Amino acid sequence: MAAATTTATVVEASPEEDYTSLNDLKIEIDKEKDTFSLCIWIYLLSSTSSPAIIIRQIHSGVEGDAPFLVLNKDKKLALLPLLFLHKEATQSGESFLWSEVPSVSIEFEFPLEKWVHVGCEVSTNAVRLHVDGVWVGENSLTSFSKDDDSGVDKLKRLTLAGSNGDNQEVQGYVHYPQILPPTSSINSHFVENPPVVLSIDYSSTYEIEEGEDGVWSIIGGKASCRRNFSLDVVLLDAFSHPVNKEMEVVASLQYADNGLPVEKPNDAEAPLLTSYDGIEFASSARPSKLIHGRATFKLKISQLSSKCDNRLFRLHFGSARSGKYPFLEAFSHPVRCISRSRNNRMTSVASAKATAGPQPMVLDDESPETQHNNGDSHPSTLGLIVSPNPKRVKVGGEMQSVRNQAGPNADHSQSNKQGDNAFEATEEGKPENLDESDNTLSDTESVQARKLNSVLTSSYNTISDFTIFKYCLGGINDRLLLLKEIVSSATDQEIMNFAQQITIYTGCSHHRYPISIAKALVQEGNDTWFSISKGSRQVLWKEAIFEIEQKFMKISRGTTRSLTAQDLELLRRIAGCGDNMTQENFDKMWHWLYPVAFTLSRDWINATWGCISPKWIEGLITKEEAEASLRGPRGWQEPGTFILRFPTSRSWPHPDAGSLIVTYVGADYTLHHRLLALENRELDQKPLQVLLLAEPQLTSLGRVARDITMFA
Repeated sequence: MAAATTTATVVEASPEEDYTSLNDLKIEIDKEKDTFSLCIWIYLLSSTSSPAIIIRQIHSGVEGDAPFLVLNKDKKLALLPLLFLHKEATQSGESFLWSEVPSVSIEFEFPLEKWVHVGCEVSTNAVRLHVDGVWVGENSLTSFSKDDDSGVDKLKRLTLAGSNGDNQEVQGYVHYPQILPPTSSINSHFVENPPVVLSIDYSSTYEIEEGEDGVWSIIGGKASCRRNFSLDVVLLDAFSHPVNKEMEVVASLQYADNGLPVEKPNDAEAPLLTSYDGIEFASSARPSKLIHGRATFKLKISQLSSKCDNRLFRLHFGSARSGKYPFLEAFSHPVRCISRSRNNRMTSVASAKATAGPQPMVLDDESPETQHNNGDSHPSTLGLIVSPNPKRVKVGGEMQSVRNQAGPNADHSQSNKQGDNAFEATEEGKPENLDESDNTLSDTESVQARKLNSVLTSSYNTISDFTIFKYCLGGINDRLLLLKEIVSSATDQEIMNFAQQITIYTGCSHHRYPISIAKALVQEGNDTWFSISKGSRQVLWKEAIFEIEQKFMKISRGTTRSLTAQDLELLRRIAGCGDNMTQENFDKMWHWLYPVAFTLSRDWINATWGCISPKWIEGLITKEEAEASLRGPRGWQEPGTFILRFPTSRSWPHPDAGSLIVTYVGADYTLHHRLLALENRELDQKPLQVLLLAEPQLTSLGRVARDITMFA
């Protein structure tokens, strides 16, 4: 039986106190038998080089030490024999010697900047290695004779220690090191007390645009121009499960190239601000406490990249108590803080160009998850379909769209006047130059504009001009609050007039959709929450999912396909709740789910959703899942392989809420995320499957392999 003492103390009080530096690791083993098992969580920094010794074996009365656990020259973890127990062991720490010693190693490079569980079994005739609860292999060895008393005596006074403090080749941390008793298993230790990491929930971001280069664009600068943006920071264990531990997290703004803080100009505001109850504070002065492993940050950036030599920033989130642990820090993508473009919002019907015929299905060139969350601008349409820029749609008589219908039972049987060449491919398009565009109204457009304004002004409308312009200039959260207030008292006709006015003043017909479904969405949501909560402030998630699924099936007109356990776990992530759900959590989830269900209620999409062999619409999956499914063991799958899904970052009242995304492998073996423009598609009698495969970039349907533990 083995007893051990260690200086790596495990304390349950807070996340910061559960860990120790690898250099400070020291486990003293007082042995009566020649068998023991070491279990330990290891986190190596990216600066770690190889070959290098991770854990040394030190024997009392013997000068020097010997390697025990190492990274070999191929950056693979290897377990070596024990000195004075196995004849094959070497006492030298020189890599050119211990690299020739028989060992058991993993078949892949040891991951850096990630927690990895390592189990080492040592017996008289073998050593065995386990990684993340999985047996990797063993190496049979030759033991010394039991009559060799000197070797046995030295073995009894064994110490396992981390790398030398002077060794800069290996830098890292350890968690929960234990010498297991014979009755315990390595798998039990693996699941018993996993370490934690702080990370950003990228599906929670609002008012953030991400470019193809991965750089975030955030509108900031002076107080009159900058926008609120928000994101959630989560504390997860090594299995991606939320961890309910008390911890305060503070946000700061750094330069992306060197990690130094962005300076505060003299007599100016702090570069990063946070809002509480409508009052702005320097983010460093207002840490946020994690609740059920999650904290929502509502932030603004006052410093522009153009004022800092066009340098990129990054958001840093770390423990307010201690910043020395890299796994308790989270960094955003690089950030470019830009000023509000006065061309982002066109305030005249003159900015909208006429379109010839109905809108065909369109694949937008950039990932829709990288567009402005307020939906005021859309990327130019590239290379698939003959279509104008989605934003530049005439707001006169050609504004008919299937998204104008206000409910899932609306009549979609309109006559089809679309030409046969609606899906004809064109050369790659270019973004339009709004500054040089011809804004002169044609005679026809002028007449249509006057007629439209006459209709709007001739009817009594209780929605004020101030509310209209506030909606046009506001962000997603501002628009959400305004719409909830409007639909509580406005008539259907007033809401339709409001949608028309917003379309005119923003120059974007896409805004009509979230306004048109607002009344039904809010009413259905309130009724569903009342039915679930029965007046309580919070409910158990597991007791709410039945009612949520029933509402989803009803709105989507689903008969054959229900929500899976993975779908429901994704909804819980979107809601941002743990075991309990509040109305705030429910609303966040409902604002995403209702537009999805409404989209699926359309006849020509409903049939495709109901098809499960093969499953044409994966639906409730994340962008990361789609990307992982399109990556084969040797790289990306064949060009043209695609997956259909709904964007998890688009919630009502964003115009793209409920839209379908096609994620596919391009001809250059790069990944693309494109938005399907579904306007007037039910005018075409062809099934969605046929229309998709008619696109030259899409050739075969991909499959998604899902793991429930990813969402737990």
